[in-house]
Amino acid sequence: MSGASLAGTLGKLKQGGRKSPVSFFEFWPDWLFYAPVVAFWALNAIRYRSITLPSLANPLINAGGICGESKNQILGLAGPKARAWVADYAPFTVSGHEDADDLPRARLAMAEAGLSYPVVAKPDMSCNGVGVRVVRDDAQLADYLRPFPRGAALQLQSLVNYEGEAGIFYIRRPGEANGRITSVTLKYPPVVIGDGRRSVKELIAADERLNAISALLLRKLGARAASVPAPNERVGLVFVGNHCRGSTFKDGLSIVTPALSARIDEIMRDMPEVYFSRIDLRFDSLEALCEGREFRIIEFNGAGSEATHIWDPEMTLKQAYRDQFFHYGESFRIGAQVRAQGRRPIGPWKLLALWQQQKRLMRAYPSND
Repeated sequence: MSGASLAGTLGKLKQGGRKSPVSFFEFWPDWLFYAPVVAFWALNAIRYRSITLPSLANPLINAGGICGESKNQILGLAGPKARAWVADYAPFTVSGHEDADDLPRARLAMAEAGLSYPVVAKPDMSCNGVGVRVVRDDAQLADYLRPFPRGAALQLQSLVNYEGEAGIFYIRRPGEANGRITSVTLKYPPVVIGDGRRSVKELIAADERLNAISALLLRKLGARAASVPAPNERVGLVFVGNHCRGSTFKDGLSIVTPALSARIDEIMRDMPEVYFSRIDLRFDSLEALCEGREFRIIEFNGAGSEATHIWDPEMTLKQAYRDQFFHYGESFRIGAQVRAQGRRPIGPWKLLALWQQQKRLMRAYPSND
């Protein structure tokens, strides 16, 4: 990509470049939007004679990352080259006893990992940002740990101060020397800018997209919605970069450069047998990201992860399904290659048990930011 074309692309993305604040299918019920995806998965299960074959798309990850995978275990796969780009973190398991004080052990785990406040506390087994919270001191950490499911694992990770957030999908088939970036999602968390007169609720109402999802935002903001920010004060409405929690997602595949591709490939080749993954990261600037520098990886997702650019407000339903089918089709094709090596996918009943365990834990996690 030339310097002029890259500058034009970045300029459009920085300005939002959107005509519609919400795609017409963005907030469909899951059962409706994902019905064709489930049908596509079923057809591939028949074709490849295995409904769980994508669990071999990342054979060293539990269930390949379809569900029930451990965030700590996946980050633990990183070799030295990959680890240099991962945000510092500390695995932690809460006590199995109801009356246990977990704070001293959690502080010790942070100290051993070189972490200091603020940190991001997140469940080890979860999805869609459930249970993720920024923790700024001992009191907030104790409040987070107290209701956490007994005996469950979590992760304490340094808070990356870069403003930009992205999800980069990477695919490499077994035996290939290099992989490829197949999707980039640029995430813009909802923010209002104060004018000293209007409340947060009124500022939300004045923004076309935020007003369209105001019920989602106001339910989470509670009493904060009535506060009046000072002139030019930026008020973040959510922390978790998830479209279903109010963030705007933009298709950013056009920003991919040879430098970014080379950097991501270098990292992923140092993640043993991780062939199919969405890399969630925070970055300093789009220019720096395009040059493959100044970013930190928050987590690697597995075979159950989605190419989230489909939630761009300008995305068509036809293209969204086309991209979904391509990515999940690749997980079956990679799984078939790994199976040909003599390895077996996870059993359907074991996968179901993992999914049920994850759902049970997600219902018990503390509320997220």
